[in-house]
Amino acid sequence: MRRRYIYQLAATILPYGTGNDTVDHDLGIFTSLRTAKKVLRDYVKGGDFYCPVYSFSIMYLPVDNDLDYESDRQINVYSPDGKWIAWLSMARDGYESDENRLMAMNMETGEKKFISHFLDTNIDEFAWYNDSVLLGTAVIQGTVHLWAMGLEGWCAKMTEGQFDVALGDVSDHYAYLLRHSMREANEVCKLDIAKALEKIDGYIELTQLTHENDNIYNQIERSTVVPRWQKTTDGKQMLTWIIYPPHFDPSKKYPTILYCEGGPQSPVSQFWSFRWNFMMMSAGDYIIVAPNRRGLPGFGMEWNEEISGDYGGQCMKDYFTAIDEFCNEPYVDKDHLGCVGASFGGFSVYWIAGHHDGRFKAFIAHDGIFNMEMQYLETEEKWFANWDMGGAYWEKDNKIAQRTFANSPHKFVDKWDTPILCIHGEKDYRILANQAMAAFDAAKMRGVPAELLIFPDENHWVLKPQNGILWQREFRNWLDRWLK
Repeated sequence: MRRRYIYQLAATILPYGTGNDTVDHDLGIFTSLRTAKKVLRDYVKGGDFYCPVYSFSIMYLPVDNDLDYESDRQINVYSPDGKWIAWLSMARDGYESDENRLMAMNMETGEKKFISHFLDTNIDEFAWYNDSVLLGTAVIQGTVHLWAMGLEGWCAKMTEGQFDVALGDVSDHYAYLLRHSMREANEVCKLDIAKALEKIDGYIELTQLTHENDNIYNQIERSTVVPRWQKTTDGKQMLTWIIYPPHFDPSKKYPTILYCEGGPQSPVSQFWSFRWNFMMMSAGDYIIVAPNRRGLPGFGMEWNEEISGDYGGQCMKDYFTAIDEFCNEPYVDKDHLGCVGASFGGFSVYWIAGHHDGRFKAFIAHDGIFNMEMQYLETEEKWFANWDMGGAYWEKDNKIAQRTFANSPHKFVDKWDTPILCIHGEKDYRILANQAMAAFDAAKMRGVPAELLIFPDENHWVLKPQNGILWQREFRNWLDRWLK
């Protein structure tokens, strides 16, 4: 009987994601690790390792440096015939939001191919359909859809609509997907792959297999989500989702909320969240403005990258464009505007609080950065801070770093004049809870109405159901208090 051994390799950071990052092949065991060869002050760098059967040696897979495929990798699966292995790859060391590229390598010849180069966006997840075709999900212009990509060099969009999909499993005939949108939670659907590939004009409908929440949806009137394209200050087009409340009446005026996305490079797609839930938010008779501002994926890599080292730049201008342009609508109550966000969105709220020139009447910042110098030294992701901030604040000749720290929200507290709710989890090591405590103290010392909500048992998210209920209650109460 043939035996296989998977040896525990010394590494401070294990393979990404799930066990799918380690695969068993006739040639051996393939896994993806981030190496432990560098100390904390250095960037983390990825590598693919090959563990031959019946051998304790580890052979590094050769990399073609001319093609620059040598940074973070996630090996996932090999093709059904075993001739190819595919993985997700980022080219630049230390850059969390580099283009996540679908790569494949011929196991016999070592030939490598950049499969997803057509799309100019990230591949989130993928699977083999047959020996020469892969399926992957990618966000493009505000929605996440399924794409088919061939080893021969072609791609085809497989799904279409105002929703996102996540890839579950792939059989000989069907792709099983989770479909969701801002209006509905996940439901399981299936797609006939062969028919979708044969469809020349248009798309075939997904077959919905579950109806888990129909009994709830049938009892309520849900909000409406409408795409809106807006011209930015530098003449480009920005997609903004507008969420109108149930029973919307254009003859009335509605308080309106600007939503600031986190990440910073996370898409404002048709995502469903039980915390940042636009159905809940708008159900209080609010209109929500959710822009895909600069520094988000899905609109080309140039758009995605116009944020690192420039947190106070074009991305903030895009926020003001989103709310100012929409305020031209007669049903917007311009005297009752709010601004909310988490993580980078929380940073955005703290920054906007010192720059909004009286636009907003209420702020909510969750897990946001208030003091960039504190953040640079405190976060557990040193490599992320180095990339996104451009370096250390003591590097006086580093123009990018100096621009970053000059835009730290705490430097503009003297202009704070608007009520603010600061929320944070004490187990958040990405952005420590003392950021919210400092922001709250600063507001109170300025005489600005402020409240502080601390979750001792939550991290960068709110995961416990009862905490989630409290979060929603305090969120709504704060907005109602100042905007109605």
